[in-house]
Amino acid sequence: MRLTSTLSAALVSVVALFAGTQHAAAAACSNTSAGFEDWSAAFKQQAAAQGFSPRMLDRVFSSINYSRSTISADRGQKSFKLSFDQFMQKRGGQTIINRGKTMKKNNAALFARLEKRYGVPAGPLIAIWGMETGFGSFLGKEHTLSAVATLAFDCRRSAFFTDQFYAALELVQAGNLDVNAKGAAHGEIGQTQFLPRNVIRFGVDGDGDGHIDMVRSRTDALASTANFLRGHGWQPGAGYQQGEPNYAAIQGWNAAGVYQQAIAYIGAQIDAE
Repeated sequence: MRLTSTLSAALVSVVALFAGTQHAAAAACSNTSAGFEDWSAAFKQQAAAQGFSPRMLDRVFSSINYSRSTISADRGQKSFKLSFDQFMQKRGGQTIINRGKTMKKNNAALFARLEKRYGVPAGPLIAIWGMETGFGSFLGKEHTLSAVATLAFDCRRSAFFTDQFYAALELVQAGNLDVNAKGAAHGEIGQTQFLPRNVIRFGVDGDGDGHIDMVRSRTDALASTANFLRGHGWQPGAGYQQGEPNYAAIQGWNAAGVYQQAIAYIGAQIDAE
């Protein structure tokens, strides 16, 4: 799920958070790397004041660095401006469909269980899984905490990513995110690429092991994705193509129109089997 998803909901969360705590006042943002160490020190103090474990914070802040590759990716998102056909070709849409049909067959019991619980059929879940990480084959190469911290420090969307960084700290403290975890350039986590706050809001321990492991557990990742779609208004049994009731839930996943179209199309091809 890319950073554009559920932006308005996240911003509401940020407004409420800041209204009650003022915890970002001392940590000034910047549009360059200058001042990142001072910002980190101030943020660490603020997080400690919010009740986060000092030992955990020591581990987190000793692991993070300003990520120029994250800033470069943030400034250079171009694939969402492609036509549908161009986007499908660039993202390997037909390969996702072909492999997705096999994934559906090989994991039939899991997808049946998820549909029974959340009302979401296999197709859109597999489409998202394949589109985001090639079915878990590539989760990204950026240090997750550094990516989120960098974007919290960067002035362009500091408030949004400050909330994401606090969510990431919650995940680390709960044992649901390793301090060395790697993911996508904006801090997206796991096999279906959740931003940290969405793991907090919609993450599910699908395999019952006591943790929400978006990285190593496909069951957790897919259950969380189904829960996200249900949380964005998914109606069991209703259609999910453009103009149908559940397309709005897909729009909640990603704000880019071409991405939404691809999920709906790929999902329908998989569900047709």
